[in-house]
Amino acid sequence: MKKLLLSLLLCWVALQVGAAEADWLTDFSKAQSKAQADKKMILLEFTGSDWCPPCKALHKNVFTSDEFVKFAKDNLVLVLVDFPQTKKQTEEQKKANEELAKKFGAEGFPTVIVLSSEGTQLNKQVGYDNESAKDFVKKLQALKDKEKGK
Repeated sequence: MKKLLLSLLLCWVALQVGAAEADWLTDFSKAQSKAQADKKMILLEFTGSDWCPPCKALHKNVFTSDEFVKFAKDNLVLVLVDFPQTKKQTEEQKKANEELAKKFGAEGFPTVIVLSSEGTQLNKQVGYDNESAKDFVKKLQALKDKEKGK
């Protein structure tokens, strides 16, 4: 009985940890196709995920929050454009990320760029000033509302 309860508890904890994670793509072309098909905005996060303190804080405080994950599921296609120092990446991924950084003028970390489903840039935010997930989502909702009002 104790083993069953412990197993159930561990499963519940695993589900809770996984619940606050959004689906991030690394292929921009696939993200564009998905955004157009689903009529969703694209959010690109240019990050140094394993070395940049503001990037880590943005991930922890916003991108893993239940509020952001819920909003993203219904409204965003997420693209991770990572420039790690210790995490392994293929040369192809490194090259693709460098090309995206050049294309969108991402020179600092973190940089968050929001595009319409058609690829028009709606917003660019460089840096992270400890904004709450609630305020971050409120900005995204305003961008979505403005796009729908066109």
